Amino acid sequence: MQPVEQLTFLPEDWTAESICGKVAEIFHVKPTEVALLELRGKLLHFIFPKELTTAGAIPLSSSAVAARTAQNKEAEIFNGFAQVSHFSVFELVKIGDSGLDDQVIQKLMSAPVVTGKGEVLGVIQISRKGPRPNIAGPDFTQADLQKLESVASFVAKFMGKSKASAQAAAQL
Repeated sequence: MQPVEQLTFLPEDWTAESICGKVAEIFHVKPTEVALLELRGKLLHFIFPKELTTAGAIPLSSSAVAARTAQNKEAEIFNGFAQVSHFSVFELVKIGDSGLDDQVIQKLMSAPVVTGKGEVLGVIQISRKGPRPNIAGPDFTQADLQKLESVASFVAKFMGKSKASAQAAAQL
């Protein structure tokens, strides 16, 4: 079975947690190394991991990687992410029960979640964490990035349904 096909078995009542858990399996990373952000107006809000949902939002106008991904609608790889200027404030939030404070993002892939009509719904990111790059795991490859782009297009279907449901409920 192709990795993206694993997502077709998600229930209709999906949650960000269920999708990101499956994405973590596909990329052989921990669930805490997957992030899903939703675009609301001009801000990107974390919807996974749940610990980051109250940590604040990322303005589209910022230089953050997620903002750039949403603005440019292009996927990117950063195998030297610790050297990339980014919003490290989100890395200070304790996620899960790992208890490992030295687990910083060393490698990152970022892809836009876009509808078939080109509307940006959000951003999905896969990271590899560790105290040093060589301990964080292998570098991401172009094949990994292509796989993430496929995953992002699949996630767009779920996020699009969720957005349509929310808009319909708001009109009631």
